[in-house]
Amino acid sequence: MKTTTYDALNKITALERERVANFIFTHLEKYGDPITAIKKAIDYAVKDRPSLGGYVFVMEEEEKIVGVVVINKTGMDEYIPENILVYIATHKDHRRKGFGKKLMEYAISNCEGSIALHCEKDNPAKMLYEKLGFTNKYLEMRLEK
Repeated sequence: MKTTTYDALNKITALERERVANFIFTHLEKYGDPITAIKKAIDYAVKDRPSLGGYVFVMEEEEKIVGVVVINKTGMDEYIPENILVYIATHKDHRRKGFGKKLMEYAISNCEGSIALHCEKDNPAKMLYEKLGFTNKYLEMRLEK
């Protein structure tokens, strides 16, 4: 098992960016976003767009991606966590084998500061997040324009 970290210093190549974005798009299934949104989050993480940066963690087994985490830095602390976990995706054929947990633990240990995430109430990964110490402190409300 190999985990690679991409950020502002360890840049992701254009080819790897496509590979990672397509992986996330494919394996998030109904919990995903358009591929353009996924690529934007990756670009923010590695500072290919004006941003505070973040991380892209890619876990591979025998040259095949089994999981990806994308975290963007918020530039805030105390009232909003320093990081937001934008995407976590585990290969659909490798779920319930502990890869998601290992990847989340790796991400948590390699990020400075607190981490927020959004999770639909019916998402099966919610239990994993709770086991790792995430709590549901607030009800999120949005005004979409």
